[in-house]
Amino acid sequence: MKRSNWKGPSIQNIKIKKIKSKKIPIKIFNRNSYITPVCLGSKFLIHNGKSFLPLTVSSEMIGYKFGEFSFTRKQFKFKK
Repeated sequence: MKRSNWKGPSIQNIKIKKIKSKKIPIKIFNRNSYITPVCLGSKFLIHNGKSFLPLTVSSEMIGYKFGEFSFTRKQFKFKK
């Protein structure tokens, strides 16, 4: 379900100083928080329920949610 517009985007409380230091990846557990322009070029580790998946934010990702870039299920492959 979509969040109502008058509430604004849901953003996890991440310290801006951590985001500015692009060397250390930040762990994200809240997959429904939005990617903002402050996060541009930063490295994140997004939890998919089992492990952390790496993500580097590019300009095309702004406005999307973190959960859209970390898949929770493996791709199905036929054995033959």
